[in-house]
Amino acid sequence: MEWDIVIGIEVHVQLNTKTKLFCGAGTTSGMSPNSQASSICLGMPGVLPMLNQEAVNKAILLAASIGAKVDSECHFDRKQYFYPDLPKGYQISQHTRPIVGEGSLPIVVDGETKHIFIERAHLEEDAGKSVHDQFKDASGIDLNRAGVPLLEIVSGPDMRSATEAVQYLKTLHALVKCLDICDGNMQEGSFRADCNVSVKPKGTSELGTRTETKNLNSFRFVEKAIDYEVARQIKLIESGGQVTQETRLYNPDTGKTRTMRSKENANDYRYFPDPDLLPLSISKSHIESIQSTLPELPWEKQRRFEEKFELSAYDASVLVSSELVSDYFETVVGQGVNPKLACNWISSELLGALNQANLPFESLTMTANHFALLLKRIEDATLSGKLAKQVFEIMFESGESPDKIIEAKGLKQITSEDEIKGIVQSVIDEHPTQVEQYRSGQEKLLGFFVGQVMKATQGKANPGQVNAIVKQLLS
Repeated sequence: MEWDIVIGIEVHVQLNTKTKLFCGAGTTSGMSPNSQASSICLGMPGVLPMLNQEAVNKAILLAASIGAKVDSECHFDRKQYFYPDLPKGYQISQHTRPIVGEGSLPIVVDGETKHIFIERAHLEEDAGKSVHDQFKDASGIDLNRAGVPLLEIVSGPDMRSATEAVQYLKTLHALVKCLDICDGNMQEGSFRADCNVSVKPKGTSELGTRTETKNLNSFRFVEKAIDYEVARQIKLIESGGQVTQETRLYNPDTGKTRTMRSKENANDYRYFPDPDLLPLSISKSHIESIQSTLPELPWEKQRRFEEKFELSAYDASVLVSSELVSDYFETVVGQGVNPKLACNWISSELLGALNQANLPFESLTMTANHFALLLKRIEDATLSGKLAKQVFEIMFESGESPDKIIEAKGLKQITSEDEIKGIVQSVIDEHPTQVEQYRSGQEKLLGFFVGQVMKATQGKANPGQVNAIVKQLLS
């Protein structure tokens, strides 16, 4: 039997405000346990929450970017459940009147644009964290995250593969960073996804029973968790079993999901309006003032890159995945470098080196101006591609100017025709047997002679010139 895959995703975006959603406690990551937990986010008797206006503004900005309406009369609800890391016994969230209504997010998969429906986005406070590995016979509770502002973005069941799901998350990740509403640090939990997955017989309309795999904090884990869950559900159904609606966790060590708890429904949480918070009234003029600050969006920038710089959709998508990367590219191109050359080197060499070193783009010491100068040295034939990679490696570590490195290391490309002819002739004279074989029809030996010349010049001879001169002198 063939199956349709149905995926919807809930993304928890930690808003990069300086203080928590309902109190003045700080939100800095990495602080000592419980050093950023106020009496309000702990729910102590007699204290009252006060809404963070900046979190509201960031939600309005997200709404503007996805073409969604802002509910000018939204309110907050109490979501009741008991966990040790939720000291109040309830979470302040938005159930019936979320601040952000329906919108959509365009994603590009296999060169085709697809619009993913976004049902809603609502503000809520985060819970704390249970710590199980620091005490021999007990668990600890770190409440620094309790009360940190989250914007939960809920998609419709619009995705049909793990590839689409990952592309949706990458696009949304680029968007929240572009809007500067979230730092996007997935390792620290600033951007984490809950994936709802179900399968149904191909072509049928009724959705299957879904499972929710929670707190996935990398694109690779999302892809692997979805693929595993799809295979598990299909195998279960085809063997005569039934999928249970439940919450699951993904184990990256085994590549498998496992049951966490049975899936709660909305009525299990006993939502009711929070009596300590008045309904939030947002004026039209305030909404418009926030909307006016909307920057160029990633998909708008991608379209501009494709048209202005004649890049492919894939190349442009790599560049706009990060605002830092796209700004770097535009600075390099602004120095007169060929856009395609700049794109290729940024996408392969620069991002590849950062990935290999497991470093964020922000840590890069190589300025865009120095990088542009390196590419100019390729364009003016001072460097071959091979030599340029050697210079790049030194620049990546030191941040030095390419001209300084070229001079110090003697890496300038040999382009003198007379000099190259002399070296080629020496190689020919040293290998009479191979010369005879080449002239008798074994033309594949051309590569042998070119290689010998490049070896003799330590890779500094212009490869194109070497190839042409070898052919000329062997003919």
